[in-house]
Amino acid sequence: MPLLKCEASFKGVPVGPDAFWDCTLSCIGRRRKTETDSGLLRRGGLSRGERPEAFSPAMSVRESFNPESYDLDKNFRLTRFTELKGTGCKVPQDVLHRLLEALQENHFQEDEQFLGAVMPRLGIGMDTCVIPLRHGGLSLVQTTDYIYPIVDDPYMMGRIACANVLSDLYAMGVTECDNMLMLLGISNKLSDKERDKVMPLVIQGFKDASEEAGTSVTGGQTVLNPWIVLGGVATAVCQPNEFIMPDNAVPGDVLVLTKPLGTQVAVAVHQWLDIPEKWNKIKLVVTQEDVELAYQEAMMNMARLNRTAAGLMHTFNAHAATDITGFGILGHAQNLARQQRSEVSFVIHNLPVLAKMAAVSKACGNMFGLMHGTCPETSGGLLICLPREQAARFCAEIKSPKYGEGHQAWIIGIVEKGNRTARIIDKPRIIEVAPQIATQNTVTVSVNGAGFRFLLWCRTCCGVAIVVLRNPRAGKDAVTASFGLIVSERCSDFMEVSGEFCGAARNQPTPAVKLTEAG
Repeated sequence: MPLLKCEASFKGVPVGPDAFWDCTLSCIGRRRKTETDSGLLRRGGLSRGERPEAFSPAMSVRESFNPESYDLDKNFRLTRFTELKGTGCKVPQDVLHRLLEALQENHFQEDEQFLGAVMPRLGIGMDTCVIPLRHGGLSLVQTTDYIYPIVDDPYMMGRIACANVLSDLYAMGVTECDNMLMLLGISNKLSDKERDKVMPLVIQGFKDASEEAGTSVTGGQTVLNPWIVLGGVATAVCQPNEFIMPDNAVPGDVLVLTKPLGTQVAVAVHQWLDIPEKWNKIKLVVTQEDVELAYQEAMMNMARLNRTAAGLMHTFNAHAATDITGFGILGHAQNLARQQRSEVSFVIHNLPVLAKMAAVSKACGNMFGLMHGTCPETSGGLLICLPREQAARFCAEIKSPKYGEGHQAWIIGIVEKGNRTARIIDKPRIIEVAPQIATQNTVTVSVNGAGFRFLLWCRTCCGVAIVVLRNPRAGKDAVTASFGLIVSERCSDFMEVSGEFCGAARNQPTPAVKLTEAG
């Protein structure tokens, strides 16, 4: 993928806390030899100067939701339309198992003979059911889930809710979902205007994520509720080779995790930025910038599908997997261990955690339980049991650019002979996971000692990249900022560049922008 160099020059710009420059680089496709700029724009469905609005699943960062852009009060927060968060939403795991015992008499159900074929069944303890169908050789793989708002961007919340539902299918190695239903609770505390502005964004986010997954939403249920509720049902009809039963771990396997932990901590402390008495408890161990980056990274991770990992489970002969959600990594590891046919136990040695969130959790005492593995995650990664000789190859493969942006995975533990339990060692190694937003897409330049922060993201599928310069704090001297942007080969030959000052600098001339390929 080519690296494009962008240079933006600012001169005589009055700056203040409310000023920022918003520049859109529209990259619509590979230029044909005989095609004019206008023709290329038309092929992209645009007129000159128009900004593409479509969202791409390949994005790295998305501009934060601004309530005022939708004619809402600037203090509107989606997360205020629920009272329970994190573990407060969950029935304790031991209580849940007792409540569900009546639904399944034999915890370790044997595979059943059905129409002359051996058909697997999955127990109540897991989040997905596998039901043999009347038609020989096929199974129904189905899951349902719902959550309350945990981020304030309605569109991203819709995407997260959809990814969260699909994740249980992906934990079974199922990569193709045949149908989705959406479950939506609309808070009766929303005003009519808030409802009409916000809920369509939520639904659009859910729809876009389902389409990214190669499926569609064909129905569901919508009700009024005291809190906003977001969830759905995901269904797949599978051949035996299209899913992986999560019960074949053996001693010698290793445990691999595909997303970092700490999302609950990140979204909680982000809300604390507006609560001085809570912020004061942690401000010595984390900066506001750290919190903003962790929040953005958490939001992007939660919205990312586990579909690539599900496909690689087949490639590298995975023996079992689960997704990490409300019971934390230890709770879900214990649940997975109980499902195993062999007498094994899981031992976790490493905990990959979003940067700075381990320090925040430690500063808060036992509030989050991150180091103990009990901190809830939303739309977390897959915890996969892989043969030892395959694990490193899995971790290398999932980072490959051929899967989009490429993402990390970590070997975090081992499977040993045991009694179907899971534990974290006394002093696990904490792996600080730097935000990809920061390492790939963020550059800080200095002008007379004043910091400028650029947040970049690439909407590759429809060829859009946006750069935002927020809160400049310099004088009226000329400013030149340079940064690199990696774009897809398929949309690298042509870019329309436009931009404007916003906020306090709204009436200033557009900065000069030069875009070149950086070798």
